[in-house]
Amino acid sequence: MSASHFPGRRSSSSPGWGAQDLSSLRASQQITVQPLPADPGTVIEEVESGWVGAVVSVEASGGVRVVSLEDRRGKIRSFPLGYGFLYEGQPVELTPPTPRAAAPVPTRTASGSVAVADVRARVARASRIWVEGTHDAELVEKVWGEDLRIEGIVVEPLHGADDLLAAVREFQPGPRRRVGVLLDHLVPGSKETRIAREAMQASGARGNLLVLGHPYVDVWQAVKPHLLGLQRWPDIPRSEDIKVGTLKALGWPHAQQRDIAQGWKRILGQVTSYADLEPSLLGRVEELIDFVTVED
Repeated sequence: MSASHFPGRRSSSSPGWGAQDLSSLRASQQITVQPLPADPGTVIEEVESGWVGAVVSVEASGGVRVVSLEDRRGKIRSFPLGYGFLYEGQPVELTPPTPRAAAPVPTRTASGSVAVADVRARVARASRIWVEGTHDAELVEKVWGEDLRIEGIVVEPLHGADDLLAAVREFQPGPRRRVGVLLDHLVPGSKETRIAREAMQASGARGNLLVLGHPYVDVWQAVKPHLLGLQRWPDIPRSEDIKVGTLKALGWPHAQQRDIAQGWKRILGQVTSYADLEPSLLGRVEELIDFVTVED
């Protein structure tokens, strides 16, 4: 608590109130002691000790409510709630803090979009968003799922970029059958970049297929590392499976496929909104959603 929170008033500069003075004056009705809610941050003075501090809490202790006051040096003392306090030099009776209003209903989805109440999911469009694997699909669903259901867009895993060209030819994209594709490791010179270029040249793809990607070898790395207590994701040699190597570097089980599934579940569990993902993924997903939901 910084000194700027306090007016500098001490008992020596107050009008000379003491506990006995207040008791006698109340008894003789010479003054009216005003009640004051002990709301957090309110700066008050305890008369007997001269302790000046800001209210940090009001709690029950031994059947009595006590108020804790933090002074300008960060020290805290507690006193019984009630009489024996000054506020701006005037005697007050500290009462329980003002009840807090109920928390407002969330107005944003996990993706940051404005939440729309009582809207039924749209019947699925013919257009699709394709991602490389199940983990990618689960991450997109967790953050953008509510938005996608309202828009009627289905997200489907490709289970590898190598299948993209064949999948595009089979799907036969068109003006009402658009496809947005999210690829891992879409950087200059990568295999994924070559595959994306070939897919964009497929029959019917021009204007109806959009391939975007993020720079990470795996979508796990699009989750901000600090959520797992890391400064950065570990560097894994290209000769080693990225998921296995990551789990090994983290000291997590990694020998079996179920270990990988549990590791991803643990990572995904840390994600609550778009703020937990790297911007390089966020922007690409938003672009794909805009592309496949454009009205004819």
